[in-house]
Formats: sequence, C-alpha cells, structure tokens
Amino acid sequence: MLKIASRVAAVSAATVVMGLIPLAGTSYAAGCYGTSCDNKGPKGTGCESDAVGHGTVDNNGRVAELRWSYNCRAAWVRTTQKASPSWYSSYATIEKYDRSGNLIRSLSVDTPSAYNSSDWSNMLGGEDYYYRACVGFYKSSGAPYGVQCTNKW
Repeated sequence: MLKIASRVAAVSAATVVMGLIPLAGTSYAAGCYGTSCDNKGPKGTGCESDAVGHGTVDNNGRVAELRWSYNCRAAWVRTTQKASPSWYSSYATIEKYDRSGNLIRSLSVDTPSAYNSSDWSNMLGGEDYYYRACVGFYKSSGAPYGVQCTNKW
C-alpha cells in the first residue's frame, strides 16, 4: 500500500511540474518583451512568428512595411526592393515616438538592391509608444532625401 501511495505521489508531482513547462509556440517562446526588444532582431527572438503589418509606404518601388509583434510588444520595418532596375540607394527606418509625439529613437536598414528581395531592421519595443516606418533615398553625399512614411500607429 505504501509503494502504491509513493508512486501516485511521484506521478502527481511529475504531472504538476510538466504543466509548468511552456509549450513551443506559446507567448513564452519570445526572446524579449517590450523595451527589452530594443535593437534585437525579430527572427532571432522569435518575434516574427506572430507579426502583423500596420501600414505600408511605397516610395518609387522601395516599399517599407511597419511590422508589429503582439507577443513581444515590439515593432520593426521590413523593406522590399520593387524597383527594376534599382538606380538609387535607399533605406528604411522604424521610428518610435512617445505619447506627446516626440521622437524617442529610430533604427535604419538599407533596402536590398536585388529586385523583390527584402530585409528588416532590428526592433523597437514597448506598447506605450507610437511607431511609423519610413523609406528614403541617399544622395551621392550620403545625405538622406525624398523620405516618405506611414502614419503613426
């Protein structure tokens, strides 16, 4: 009888412990949350797995899409080259604003030169902020020009 009670207790304890281990695909799988996602990649952290788009801007065939992860509470910009041929160098930026409309931080990524290829920036996180994605061009001096942006979200 004592052996049966010991086995039941061991099985019960193992069941409780297994119930505490998060399953793959749950929100626990994300490698960061909110501002801890700042300057981290969406793929390396798993944040791209639930990403949705919140605005797109097309600037002469250079497309910037504002991406958002609900699990990570973080945003980034995905840029795609849709111009053929691509004569000018371009870039995309993710911008983070406080509730008063002040720019807090931005991160940029160059638009790939190959047609229909994409790249993305690192993330900026936190749910008490506004975000927008921009795409622009570089002058031969390296200075930006012709910038177009999504609405803030």
